[in-house]
This record gives sequence, structure tokens and C-alpha cells, in this order.
Amino acid sequence: MSAHDFRTLYERLRGRAAPPAVEGRCGALRHLTPERVAAAAAEVRVGRTVSLAAPIDTVPGPDDPEPAVHRMTGPSPDDVGSDALHFATDRFAMNVHGDADSHLDALCHVMFDGELYGRVPASTVTAEGARRLSVDLLSAGIVGRGVLLDIPRLRGVPWLEPGDHVTSDDLTAAEAAQGVRAGPGDLLFVRVGHRLRRTERGPWNAAEARVGLHPTAVEFLAEREVSVLGGDGNNDTAPSAVKDIAFPVHVLAIHALGIHLMDYLRFEDLGAACAEAGRWSFLCVVAPLRLPGATGSPVNPIAVL
Repeated sequence: MSAHDFRTLYERLRGRAAPPAVEGRCGALRHLTPERVAAAAAEVRVGRTVSLAAPIDTVPGPDDPEPAVHRMTGPSPDDVGSDALHFATDRFAMNVHGDADSHLDALCHVMFDGELYGRVPASTVTAEGARRLSVDLLSAGIVGRGVLLDIPRLRGVPWLEPGDHVTSDDLTAAEAAQGVRAGPGDLLFVRVGHRLRRTERGPWNAAEARVGLHPTAVEFLAEREVSVLGGDGNNDTAPSAVKDIAFPVHVLAIHALGIHLMDYLRFEDLGAACAEAGRWSFLCVVAPLRLPGATGSPVNPIAVL
């Protein structure tokens, strides 16, 4: 995709976006109305819950050179041997926007042309944190109808190979094959098989080679007015389809449309549950941490079938 074509697509999509906040609902979350949240509750049929997150890595790897750190701060050896009351305690730290752990990107995450989503100046992100569009906008969580589109299932393969793209045609074909349709306010999850490949082949440098959506597929998101996009990879392909723009899908989805992204989720359990139930939509609950000023958060989305 040429730089000119990308810029044309970007301007066209940005023209569809709303102001940074509409009635308290920021960005594409304006499509997730209270009525649609209430309707999503009808997706619950058997009460089965499924996690869409991967276990957090604490061991370095080619896609996670600086993994999360989990350190026990108590009890001491003396405490363990004592009959008195003591507590087990620990501390946790992580790089939120890595290439291994499941996380959510806030709308302040992407700076492009000196701006954030909604023409908010990039200067509002400082060393102390983001003054606008941080993850704390999601303090009440995201609850709505989730839809899983399984592209490897569509193509008859266990996973897509790094460097491949998911197109709008793939998304519409997956809808037809699975008997589901994404619509306004939905949380759309697109499986490319990244997690399964990582499990079976071992981790690799995903910063250099991974599967994602083709930039033109973001038009599908805009036309369907989805509120959230989640993938089991980064949602962006590497190498990028656009010269000098390493993350075109992040720019188009977050910066142009105001769609919150979730990267490096895990869909194997969800896919099996959906196939068993014979339906690919469900109630989904996303509850990022309340981190004022943060550009993202570790996340464990829960599907309820």
C-alpha cells in the first residue's frame, strides 16, 4: 500500500470519527449504547465463562526480552516456620505494550502528525502520564456483545504464517462461514492463530514478523461501527504493508476512528467453546486496571456464553 493511499484512507476514516467524547462515551465506544449493552446480556445461554487472555510471561524470550517481574515480598523463612499470623505478599511490574502479554491500548497510545485521537495535542502526554484519553476513561469497564471471527478456521489451517494479512474479504467470508455478523457497538475479535503457533513452534521475534489486518480491513471496522478490536497478535502485520508506517492499523483504528485495541489475546479456549455451542457471539466483559494517566493496561477479557 503506497503512502499516498494510506494517507487517503486515513483522512477518509478520520472524517467518520466523532469528537473525543460524546455523552461520556469516548471514541468508538459511542456505538456501544446502554441499549446495546442490555441486549448483549441475551447472548448468555449456558453461563459458561472463558478467559481471552494469555498467562503473563515472566521468562525472557525472543518476543519478550523484558518480561513481567513477579517478586515475592513475604513471608520470610521465619514467618513460614511460625505459628503466628503472617501474610504472603508480592509485587508485580510489566511493560504493558510488549509483544507477548495480553493488553489494552488506550486512545492516548498512538501519536501521529503531532496529535492523538480527536486532534488532541500529543503534548498532553507527559513524563507524568497522559492528561487526556488515558485508560482511566474505561474505569467503568467495557461490556457488550463479542464476536469472534476465526480466519485460520476459514482457510482450513491451524494458523496464518507471519507476514500474512487479514483482509476485509476474509472478515466477511468468516462471518458467512460462521453464521454471525459484526455490528454497531460490538467487540470484534479476530483470530489469526498467533498464540497456537507460539505454543507449538516456540516464541519468535514478533516485532519483525507477525500476522495482522491489512490496513484496508479497517474500513470494515468503520462500516460496521464496532467499538473494540482484539487480536491474538498485534493486530498489525510485520513487516508493515505501508512504507515508513510501522503500525498502520493502530494509526487507523485508534488514532483515526477512536477504537480501543487489545493485543496478544488468546482465543483457543474461546474458539472451542464457540464451536461447541454452535455460535460465535457472546457477552464480553473487559475490566482494565484503573491507572490514571496510563497509555494502556494488562487485561483479562471474559466471554460469557
